[in-house]
Amino acid sequence: MVAAHPPSVITHEPAEEYHAHAKDYLSSHQLADFRKCPRLYHRKRMGLIPDEDRPAFQLGRAAHTMILEGLPQFEAVYAVGGPVNPKTGAPYGQNTKAWSDWAESVGKPVITDAQFEVITRMTEAVRMHPAAAELLAHGEPEGVVRADYCNMPCQIRMDWFDSQIGIVDLKTCDDLTWFEADARRYGYVHQLAFYRAVLAFRLDVYVPVHLIAVEKKEPYRCGVWRVTPDALKQAQRENQAAIARLCACLADEHWPTGYEEVRPLDVL
Repeated sequence: MVAAHPPSVITHEPAEEYHAHAKDYLSSHQLADFRKCPRLYHRKRMGLIPDEDRPAFQLGRAAHTMILEGLPQFEAVYAVGGPVNPKTGAPYGQNTKAWSDWAESVGKPVITDAQFEVITRMTEAVRMHPAAAELLAHGEPEGVVRADYCNMPCQIRMDWFDSQIGIVDLKTCDDLTWFEADARRYGYVHQLAFYRAVLAFRLDVYVPVHLIAVEKKEPYRCGVWRVTPDALKQAQRENQAAIARLCACLADEHWPTGYEEVRPLDVL
């Protein structure tokens, strides 16, 4: 059983407010950039490499809102659809001036009817999965925790937290068959180990961690994984080593690429 958290440990704030603190706090995504390449981390922090925001990212964010926070919150954050051409009765295309003017006038990110159908199907898939539905039956979405972890001010924004089951992270994917490979490729375990460690710094207890993944296309499969304690401990050790290297880079103002040395290549 996970102990209930004091009210001051987990707070809630809009995503824009959370990301505005990125200049002052280390996040899991920033640490992932550093593990990949210290120079990449530094250039992003300096604003020399802008964050990329592809359409797939917006669909993923919208799906998170619908699945974790429900339809009323989704409708408060997003507009759905678009203007209709009165001459044809068909919607204007997204590349038309009429559509652009309408999207600007609504003052919200716009989700097309087709995207809304996809998000609805994803939401249904998660709710119909017994284990996923149980994980999300009780708890709170988008909980923020900040702490001085490993001598570095850090922040996390958990997709879902429940005092009984711990941290739940929601991922969207193209093909569930390759999700475990994607988890390794994108460092999901390192991300969640960072969440767990920062939370433990405030709660003084390590909580369980689960992943829910759902496809963005037919057949909209949903799967649930429990991240093993051994995997989390190993990822935490690697995160702590990376934070120590980050502190050294900050002190020396030296930002290598990680590929300065000649490497052997013996792959046939």
